[in-house]
Amino acid sequence: MTDQFGRAIRYMRLSITDRCNLRCRYCMPDGAALCRHSDLLTYEELLQVAEAAVGLGITRFKVTGGEPLVRRGCVEFLGRMKSLPGVEQVTLTTNGLLLEPLLPRLAAMGLDGVNISVDAADPAVYAAITGSDRLDAVLRAIRASVGSGIKTKLNCVLLEGCEGQIVPLARLAAGLAVDVRFIEVMPIGAGAASAGVSSQAALDILRAEWPDLHGVEEERGNGPARYYAGARLLGRVGMIDAVSHSFCRGCNRVRLTSTGWLKPCLCYGEGTDLRAVLRSSPEELPAALRRAVWGKPRAHCFKEAAEVTERNMMSGIGG
Repeated sequence: MTDQFGRAIRYMRLSITDRCNLRCRYCMPDGAALCRHSDLLTYEELLQVAEAAVGLGITRFKVTGGEPLVRRGCVEFLGRMKSLPGVEQVTLTTNGLLLEPLLPRLAAMGLDGVNISVDAADPAVYAAITGSDRLDAVLRAIRASVGSGIKTKLNCVLLEGCEGQIVPLARLAAGLAVDVRFIEVMPIGAGAASAGVSSQAALDILRAEWPDLHGVEEERGNGPARYYAGARLLGRVGMIDAVSHSFCRGCNRVRLTSTGWLKPCLCYGEGTDLRAVLRSSPEELPAALRRAVWGKPRAHCFKEAAEVTERNMMSGIGG
């Protein structure tokens, strides 16, 4: 399925909850409003959306939150997603705290990938960012995920003042076959108050440690990350730099919030209420999806933060 600008939309980020067991300061700080449980899409409704999306050519899905593993039945839901006819890929984004004991089941069902969010390698800095002192559990989950055979990537947000964490995090790609991706802070929710660190500044820091770091043209997922390799790295280092380097021309995705709001673009609050369609006229779901994809904006407006119309926290819109 293509949008009005000829982009092929094949990928959906599908949030199943706005709850999380961390309080990361840029995503879900203390005091963030939560939706009512009755407002969440049921698993059956989420599967209805996925089935309709597959019928229109969207065949790759990333299950997100909040933290998806805090929702009861998440693993079973992932298995049902994997078994839907026409689905090519199902991956999971998680903070890793609940991941390790679930890995045997996830590997057995054939989960295609896990993205683990970890913004610091130092326990004190991690606790200051997330409100949790359980970095050790996340690091164990990372190693166990790689050991399980599931393709594993790490997501690290480039927070202002945390430049000293960039090299220690990237060192995980030296000892493990894992991709470590650094993400510029986007001016949405609590992130709007942070200047963050640019991908170029991060790259300069990394090249001081690995001078041979060089760009590689490899397809390593569905997203816009630019990847770099080095002789002393088993994995890759990636940059997701939506703010400084717009990649909208090749955008291939839409996002569904846990309450059924379909967002064609992350930075705009406008979208389509699929929950209303599901609960009143489910037969109109494919047409609603088609209209939403066709109306996808040409580009985001992160460099003009005043034009950003999304007012929810990242945890409420699926990241």
